[in-house]
Amino acid sequence: MAQEEIIFPNNIRNIRSAKGMKMTELAKRANLSLSAVSKIEKGVRRLNQKQLLNICNILSCKLSDIFIHETDDSADQWQSEIKRRLTDNEDSGLKLFGSGLRKIRQRSEKTIEEAAKASNMTLSVYHKIEVGQRDVYEKEIEVLAKTFGYTSEQLFDEIAKLYNAGELTKEIDKVKKRVKSVLEPGNPSSSLDINGGLYGAQLYDNARKKLIPVFGTPDGKSIKLKKSDESMIVSPADLEGHNSIYAVIPNSKRSGGFIPESSYVFVDSSATPNVGDLALIIDKDFSKMSSEDTAEAQIVVVRQDTHGKKYGHVSNPDEKLSGKSMHKIVMIVMK
Repeated sequence: MAQEEIIFPNNIRNIRSAKGMKMTELAKRANLSLSAVSKIEKGVRRLNQKQLLNICNILSCKLSDIFIHETDDSADQWQSEIKRRLTDNEDSGLKLFGSGLRKIRQRSEKTIEEAAKASNMTLSVYHKIEVGQRDVYEKEIEVLAKTFGYTSEQLFDEIAKLYNAGELTKEIDKVKKRVKSVLEPGNPSSSLDINGGLYGAQLYDNARKKLIPVFGTPDGKSIKLKKSDESMIVSPADLEGHNSIYAVIPNSKRSGGFIPESSYVFVDSSATPNVGDLALIIDKDFSKMSSEDTAEAQIVVVRQDTHGKKYGHVSNPDEKLSGKSMHKIVMIVMK
């Protein structure tokens, strides 16, 4: 039996179990099938950014908690399982068959979508065959052979010729390199290395580019600010990839009601506001705050006194505010 390759080792099962939540409950709340959640927890299916964020919210965990670190107890277990599946698939000959099929498809100038359609297979099933992650049955081999103008015997002969000519070595090595990137922390080809540990930097960074942390929530007359990724939201397209952006939930009454309560205010910590801009004024030096520190903030209109010094003006009641940091508000989006 072919083993699906592990592409997303994660801590989701451990976090879910620690919270006493059943897989069926997570699947229901995440609007995913039980099979999908099972595959995600086994590491053979990835999450898109929205699904990842949703599961973080459901499990009340941080995005970084999802990814495996070198010091995690489960790291060695994941490595062993990845190696075992790779060996099983190589020994079964499925990688050789899949690599040969891919070479034949490329030579025929068919896209993977065209080959899947001609073989009456879903794109997912056809792709798994090409990468050696799925058993192939006799009737399927006949259909695949016919797709490329061969009989089953001719297809096997052609794959054998490609192998003997050394043309499949590069294809097989590509698969090995992809798996190696999961296995080895610090590997320059790895998309799964996080802070000198295992599995995650590029995955985390890619997810992080699509998400924005919510640093501020209303707290009495002000906004309580904390630099933590415990709460995150999907980034508006215009703000994707800007690591200096964070969001706050406005204290609508204090700002005179001109910013709706049911909105997110996006703030750029790298942008200096000009007179007349909306800004977030903070009572602490934002650059020196740790993830454990808290500060008080307020949404203000930037004004300038007779000496040319900028300050923040807030209404309801009117008040002149100063602070250690002032960041420009770049977007307001309804929830």
